[in-house]
Formats: sequence, structure tokens, C-alpha cells
Amino acid sequence: MSITWLAATTQSRFPPVEQATEHGLLAAGGDLSAERLLDAYRHGIFPWFNKNDPILWWCPDPRMVLHTADVHISKSLNRLIRKQDFHITFDQAFERVMHACSAPRANQPTDPDNRTWIHDDMITAYNELHRLGYAHSVECWQQNRLVGGLYGVAIGKAFFGESMFSFVADSSKVALVSLCQQLQRWDMPLIDCQIYSEHLARMGAEEMQREEFIQQLQYLCAQPAIPFPWQLDADLPVSP
Repeated sequence: MSITWLAATTQSRFPPVEQATEHGLLAAGGDLSAERLLDAYRHGIFPWFNKNDPILWWCPDPRMVLHTADVHISKSLNRLIRKQDFHITFDQAFERVMHACSAPRANQPTDPDNRTWIHDDMITAYNELHRLGYAHSVECWQQNRLVGGLYGVAIGKAFFGESMFSFVADSSKVALVSLCQQLQRWDMPLIDCQIYSEHLARMGAEEMQREEFIQQLQYLCAQPAIPFPWQLDADLPVSP
């Protein structure tokens, strides 16, 4: 199946997601403008490409998702949350979180291309989404030092996870649990995790057929958004 090439203009639209290849590649080219990125996410499409390569747009089938009410808290993670060694914030250090996510992470499972796909062009583009109130970060602090976190994009009541990092063991898991618990309170039931990973599966994520995922996005993205900047409720995270 041939790949659609997009012109570098917002009038150049994505093809139907059903035209994606077996591995989920849908289109190439275009740009990383806020308008195009938001249009992509609303249709279940995300960019993933290495620096200096053409922009590649993906919509895999099946899709990895995490229902916020079903995040799995293991016994060891529960003990860590109870210790309250970490302080969690939202939207306090977005660019720092992106740079941390781009760094090599030999001590945790990660995609081998991770250090190359979060590059300067992506950081610039998602900083603009953050400025516009669509991109959000979750920060995990220990003694005033940023030790873990994640970032993603929210449209309406849908959250699209992009990447996470841990400089201290399990700090990103605490950040993810905090996010899930807050999103659940905001009636945001679903986090898009994009593609399968054992790490996310252990946290409760599961695969969903693309058709069902797109149907849910149509409803969730049309809902009223939570005002920017986000704030974590003072009593979160809580242990089960």
C-alpha cells in the first residue's frame, strides 16, 4: 500500500486511517504546526520520526490504551506511594520533562529510537501546544529535584500519552498513577498509549481495536476541556 505524502500546508489533510499500513504508518511529510498536530490527535494519528527524516504519521491497529480507572498499583508501588517520598505537580516544568524524556534511559524499558524521536523540532512543536493549553506535563520531584514524569496532549476529555522518564526507580509510575487518578476525577476515562509495551501492560494498559478507539475519540474530544494549567488535587496520589 502506498503512503500518502502531505504538503507543508494545513490544507493538506490526512487520508482515512484505514489506509494505514500493517504496521500503522499512514502518511509522511506535512509539518508540525499546532493546527496539524491537533487535527492528527483528534483522528487518532500521531507523529513519530527520527531527526532529519521526513515526518511520519502513524495510526496503528490495535491501539494500546489505559483506562484511568484500571491503572494497576502493585504492592511495591503501593508501599512507595504510602512513603510519600515524591511530590507530584502538573504543568510546572513542561520543557524540562520533554528534555528528560529525550535522554538515554538504560535503566528502564524504552524504545531503541527514543533518544532520537524527541528532538528539537518535536520539543518546539509541543512547547507551542503547551503554550496553547493542549500539552501537559506531570512532574515527580524528590527533594526539589526532578526525578521522573511524563507528558502528553489533551483534547476535550481525551489524553494522549507521549513519553515518560525515571531518573529514580518507579518515579514515572507514581506520576502515571497520579495522572490516572486525577483524570478519573475529571471524567477523563482513557489514556492513549499508542503502541504495546510490556511496561504499560504491567500498569494495566491493554490493546483496543482501532475502530473502537476512533469512535471513543470522536466523543471524548468533543467534550469540554479542563482549564489550563492543570493542578493535581492535594490528596493525590492515594493508595488502593
